[in-house]
This record gives sequence, structure tokens and C-alpha cells, in this order.
Amino acid sequence: MNIVVTGGAGFLGQRLIHALLQSAASDLLPAHARIVSLDRVACPLADPRLLSRVGDVADSALLDELIDTETALVFHLAAVVSGQAEADFDLGMRVNLDATRALLEACRQRARAPKLVFASSLAVFGGELPERVGEDQATMPQSSYGAQKAIGELLVAEYSRKGFIDGRICRLPTISVRPGAPNAAASSFASGIIREPLMGLPSNCPVPLDTRLWLSSPERVIANLLHAARLDAAALGAQRTLNLPGISVTVEQMLDSLERLAGEQARALVTHQHDPRVAAIVCSWPSDFDLQRATALGFQGDVDFDAVVAAHQRYLEANAAR
Repeated sequence: MNIVVTGGAGFLGQRLIHALLQSAASDLLPAHARIVSLDRVACPLADPRLLSRVGDVADSALLDELIDTETALVFHLAAVVSGQAEADFDLGMRVNLDATRALLEACRQRARAPKLVFASSLAVFGGELPERVGEDQATMPQSSYGAQKAIGELLVAEYSRKGFIDGRICRLPTISVRPGAPNAAASSFASGIIREPLMGLPSNCPVPLDTRLWLSSPERVIANLLHAARLDAAALGAQRTLNLPGISVTVEQMLDSLERLAGEQARALVTHQHDPRVAAIVCSWPSDFDLQRATALGFQGDVDFDAVVAAHQRYLEANAAR
């Protein structure tokens, strides 16, 4: 049995692979199984059960090689992030859409349909939205990234309906707090306005303080992706799309949490220079969801944003002690 993780060298991919290698995930990764990471660079994790392959996620020949008769589970995390997909339409279409289709085709060739967990996004929504988005809310993306993810969702649902895969579509909230350097995502500031001040560095908020976001910590996103992989197909039925839990919080409330846990000096490091390009994308996203179905299926969210900030403080302390 093998597990394939596309984007395995990325922020989420590394955390997911690390979680799979822990004993708590032995039901997903038995002793004889291995994980195959596919990314543009090698996955830095070291474990005899991990095979890191460097290559193009849209390379159908490579995918046919990696998705073999032993592949039982695929996590498709590889993507060009929102801001980059908006700036480079061709790149976004190739990585976010063409690669997804190529991956599904590779899975289709297997005699036994593998489980596939597809990381989608709340960016599939847009337009006039209710205060709380329900399960039947139509998608209307307002960005290239959102459109590419929405098309990917339809493909995963169709390949599941045909029995080619056993798909689960996980619409991820905006993840905060991401460690490391800022990236090209339109939502990058949602981590930056917490991460940088906690390290004594300045950060800019490009959207109004009353902008409400749907957020999840990295730890909770990983736990929910693993939970999605464990779910029986019968529990999902024909509806393969899952709005993962998050917390609804304004930017000002995020900064209030920062101040409570790190002091006024940390909050003072955040400037407010408006960026209409970023705001146009971020403010088109929903900020709250009806979680009845997700909760009934066993998915869980963070307690509050104070807990998210505290978790990142512990992360920084642990890394400083190494």
C-alpha cells in the first residue's frame, strides 16, 4: 500500500507527511506501506518510509509511474496560490487544473479506485453571499485560483460518480498562522500580521480592519485532512464536497488577540496600507459557514483565535530551543 502526496515538499505537505509517519496514523500508513512525495523540490523530511520524487505535477508519464497498483490513497495538495494564479493565468491553469486532470486520469487507470483527498478552497465562492454560507450555496469564484479550484471540484466529483476514484473534496479555510516567509497568496497577510510581529518584525495589513475571515490553524487543517481520508464513502454519499471548519474573525479581532498575548508593542508593528488588488480577492470570499454537516461527520475547528496565536507562540519557542 502506498500514499501519494502532491506538493509534499510544501508547508502543508510536509506537515501532512509528518503526521502520517506518526504512530497515531498507523491505520492510514501500515508498517509495510510507504509515502511518495511529488513536488518541484525534494521533501526535506527523512524517513525510510518516505520516497521523495522531484518532478512536474502535470507530467502525466510521471504520474502514471507514481500512481501504481499499490496506491491506495492520494492527497492532492499541489497548487499555485491565489495571488500568483491571478498574475500568471497560464501557470495557474497548468498547475491548478491541468495537473488535477492528469492526476485523476492516472488514478482512473488503476484497477482498484484509490481514495483521493483534494485540497480545495473557500475561494470557489464569491458574488452576493449570505452572512453564513450553507451546504447548497452555489460557487461563483471571483479569482482565477477560485475558478480553477471550482473546476477541479467538479472533476473530482465526476470521477467519483463514475467509480474511477473515491474522492473527498476539502474546502480549506484560510490558514493562519503559517510559519516561514510570506508567499504570493492573497491571504498571506492573515499569517504575516501575526507571525512577523511575534518575531519583532513589521508587517502590513492590506485590507480594512473590519474584513472578516474564515480561518483555521495548520494543526487543525492537517487533522481534518486525515479525518477526511478515514471517512467511509457511505458517510459522504453523493455529496463529496466538505466545507472544513474554521473560525470567523475580523482582522481587528485578530490584532486584539495579538495584543492580548504579545503586548501593545507587537500590535504596533502592524501597518495599514491598503492594497485594492488583494482586497478585491480576499473580500470576495465567505467569512462564515454552516457547519452542521461537517460537525456531524466528525470534523473539528479551533477553539478561538487566541488559541491559534498561542499555538504559534509555542511553535516559535520550540524552534528557538533547537
